[in-house]
Amino acid sequence: MALISVLQAQGAVGAVEENLELLRSFAGRAAEAGTEILVTPELFATGYAPERVAGEDGSAIREQIARIAADSGIAIVASTVEHTIERSAGFAANATTERRFISASLFASDGNELTRYRKSNLFGAEEQRVFDLGEAPAEVVEVAGLRVALAICYDIEFPEIARRAAVAGAEALLIPTAVPSTGDVAGGQPGHTYNAEVISTHMVPVRALENGLYIAYANHSGPGFTGLSCIASPYGNTLAMAGRDDAELLSAEFTSTEVAKAREVNTYLKDLRDPR
Repeated sequence: MALISVLQAQGAVGAVEENLELLRSFAGRAAEAGTEILVTPELFATGYAPERVAGEDGSAIREQIARIAADSGIAIVASTVEHTIERSAGFAANATTERRFISASLFASDGNELTRYRKSNLFGAEEQRVFDLGEAPAEVVEVAGLRVALAICYDIEFPEIARRAAVAGAEALLIPTAVPSTGDVAGGQPGHTYNAEVISTHMVPVRALENGLYIAYANHSGPGFTGLSCIASPYGNTLAMAGRDDAELLSAEFTSTEVAKAREVNTYLKDLRDPR
């Protein structure tokens, strides 16, 4: 059994040190409550503004988050910008290409980075202009007695991402996110509307149910975002949900036993004929 917490807060753009200090404060609170893993919003340290933050690699930020994890004694999932330099093959062997990713890292309670995942579904024209697509599936790693995998924001809106993690053995999916508020978007007929809030209220619990795993989903709060960070059980229940505007710390206990029981009740993974 492990206590998993989700931080919902507003990451201010251009205020890295202030955002990291806020993270440190909440990590301390989470540690006092017995949290073993804390999940934070997408690009929280820089603030979510893809075109403004894409130009600088987040290695220094990752080092600071690793120290926060070690100082607080809890594991932390955090999203940062990642730059890589890749050498070209063939005739252009001396040429290099810079690539930029939105990444998520899982830092252990000693500050060691256990895994890093690159967002494989970029949301909207702004992300797509300045970032590259991650190509590798998330690793499944064990921490706090659980087998966990990472995803980032828009990834969860594609069923293949959660299914791939579950088939690989994940018992929990830990997701930094930044869901922009849409308000009610009217369709052509009465009752036909869309609001991005349904991702938290409907889609996340369904992904948890259909794969028999826990999901911890950490969003930004404040103007421009939906808030509604949530934790879903492997039965598709919402265990905790934040409001829309305020900074909050949500927590729930995750157990491998409940994952196994949920997968006995709903045998989707067992009956799956083609996991691809």
